[in-house]
Amino acid sequence: MSSRCRLLLALSVLAAACLPPARAAEGMWVPQQLPEISGPLKKAGLKLDPEQLSDLTGDPLGAVVSLGGCTASFVSPQGLVVTNHHCAYGAIQLNSTPERNLMRDGFNAATHADEITAGPNARIYALDAITDVTERVQAAIAAQSEPLARTQALDAVEKQLVAECEAEPGYHCRMYSFLGGNAYRLFRNLEIRDVRLAYAPPGSIGNYGGEIDNWMWPRHTGDFAFYRAYVGRDGKPAAFSPDNVPYQPKHWLKIARQPLRAGDFVMVAGYPGRTSRYALAGEFEDTEQWAYPTIARHYQALTGLVDARGKADPDIEVKYASTVRGWENVMKNYEGQLTGFARTGAADRKREEEAAVLAWLSSRGAEGEAAIDAHRRLVALDQAERATRERDLVVRMLHNTGAMSAAITLYRLAIEREKADGDREQGYQARDLPTIEGGLQQMERRYVPAMDRELQRYWLAEYVKLPAAQRLPALDEWLGGDDAAAIDAALNRLAKSAIGDTDTRMAWLQADRKELEGNRDPAIRYAVALMPSILELEREGKARAGERLATRATYLQAVADYRRSQGGHVYPDANSSLRITFGNVKPYTKLDGSEQAPFTRLEEVAAKATGEAPFDAPQALLDAIAEKRYGGLTDRRLRTVPVNFLSDLDVTGGNSGSPVLDARGELVGLLFDMNWEAVVSNWVFDADMTRTISVDQRYMRWIMQEVYPAPQLLQEMGVAPRR
Repeated sequence: MSSRCRLLLALSVLAAACLPPARAAEGMWVPQQLPEISGPLKKAGLKLDPEQLSDLTGDPLGAVVSLGGCTASFVSPQGLVVTNHHCAYGAIQLNSTPERNLMRDGFNAATHADEITAGPNARIYALDAITDVTERVQAAIAAQSEPLARTQALDAVEKQLVAECEAEPGYHCRMYSFLGGNAYRLFRNLEIRDVRLAYAPPGSIGNYGGEIDNWMWPRHTGDFAFYRAYVGRDGKPAAFSPDNVPYQPKHWLKIARQPLRAGDFVMVAGYPGRTSRYALAGEFEDTEQWAYPTIARHYQALTGLVDARGKADPDIEVKYASTVRGWENVMKNYEGQLTGFARTGAADRKREEEAAVLAWLSSRGAEGEAAIDAHRRLVALDQAERATRERDLVVRMLHNTGAMSAAITLYRLAIEREKADGDREQGYQARDLPTIEGGLQQMERRYVPAMDRELQRYWLAEYVKLPAAQRLPALDEWLGGDDAAAIDAALNRLAKSAIGDTDTRMAWLQADRKELEGNRDPAIRYAVALMPSILELEREGKARAGERLATRATYLQAVADYRRSQGGHVYPDANSSLRITFGNVKPYTKLDGSEQAPFTRLEEVAAKATGEAPFDAPQALLDAIAEKRYGGLTDRRLRTVPVNFLSDLDVTGGNSGSPVLDARGELVGLLFDMNWEAVVSNWVFDADMTRTISVDQRYMRWIMQEVYPAPQLLQEMGVAPRR
């Protein structure tokens, strides 16, 4: 045997160890794979016929919906929707003022007429159909040889497919790519545009433990809230109107009849955001060594800025509450991932996995060369992007501040309106206008000029630190210098903008390109001056994306083939499309050796209470616990009401609000978090440590019976209080 053959054999043995078949609880399975995993589903404890799960518009999966960033589900025939408190937090904040703070006090609509809008951009997407469009999309891409042309071809065919899909009013369609472009599927959803807040417990329940407990176990959070979906009197989606009526879904989830116990089967259907388990080793290293630490550092600084200003100005505190909560969540998530990367030796694992795949490809001779070349080109692309990553981050964040973001959106829309709708940039087509209008209309609910100025100052100060090679001449010219005086002068100019006035802003929404280019408003002038640079950066990004279209699909197909050669199933990385994951209620042992029970208990909520945020449990809750008012919801084994529970489901961001279903397809809880040790699973799955945290439906009902009563909703869900 030659030395090369011995090396390849050794690497192949290593590969088998590095890339094991997916375990039962691992995997965010696409619906098309349900027949493939029917055996493991039954083995894990599913009592339904797996074929029933294949009907995505039937019972129970037809009740599961997307909120466009979180998951939710219908729980009554009158359009009642349950999701996490933190998923509804934006709507709760949007309706809050310093005088009527729903984030603090909660909200409980006694009747349908008392329910309040979740905002003009709130949406509920109910899945109607999934269509495989792989052949058509790949043919369009293959017809182009240049990178930019490939991206443009993909964009064109996607817009065409979406337009055909949305020909019937009331539907929203989106195309998803799987395994780097090896498959494309078009999702058709009923788009419900009138979403109203029906119930949210006080923040001292819905966010009990705050950032201290975020990602932690044991957990005692009542992370749930209710929306209601409304449609026109004809039963079709419509914008908010007092004349609208509750939507009547074909399917809704039933509250579980059997108590959930340790070891029981559970599954979720939801819309997980993004995972990167198939990322290249170099991409992982960029994330670990630069992206996560850098973004976390910036968010820490921004949080400090808003907190300091918010202490002196309650308006800032309320209007930026949702933004700050998002920053804090990201920071803690990144901290957990970085800790997990070090603990699991993730960088070494990724390098070893990649080496194993490349060795296997080398052993296949000419057949593997195309994939090896694709890998080489992907590595080169990754290295090229590092040259401008600091600039790309700073400019993106600067342009995401309130006044600048609004001005750029207005001017870009005017540019795109000069084109035929099918030629416009995605995000600026006719289908996107309600979202743009809604965002501009509600801007003042999350915008304070003085705070926006401080955020602009922060990012401009970061910009002037960039090396000359990463600077934008147009931004340099607008800024007029590199020192604090130049930044102050620029901010003083921007402060004279009228873009913070809603009537003015909405009038500009109707302006054409020529009108805006003649507008002397400082924010609009900035957008006009920077737009050529913005478009050029966008063009460069599209060219790089076109390179990836020709390479990533080839390489990831090889990775999938390799994994199958080792006897494992292959599931695509999460991409915000519908996924099914399953497992069991299961405890775990922490890194310090402490064994963790799978359920937390009512009395532990009281034991954790300090009277101060974030452990400021309401007195009504503490009284009910002290008096042992369990409301007929006692778990026989726990001898109290369960609060949160653990399971070994495989999830990520976007799964928040996902219904946790038992073996019969009935609702046992809402998934809302992962444990600290599990956040690493976005990149590398750790079966021993990965757990998800859900609020038990019995705790939800107990809150709605004994603490913040909503008998009308319990009655609607068919679980009227038992005494």
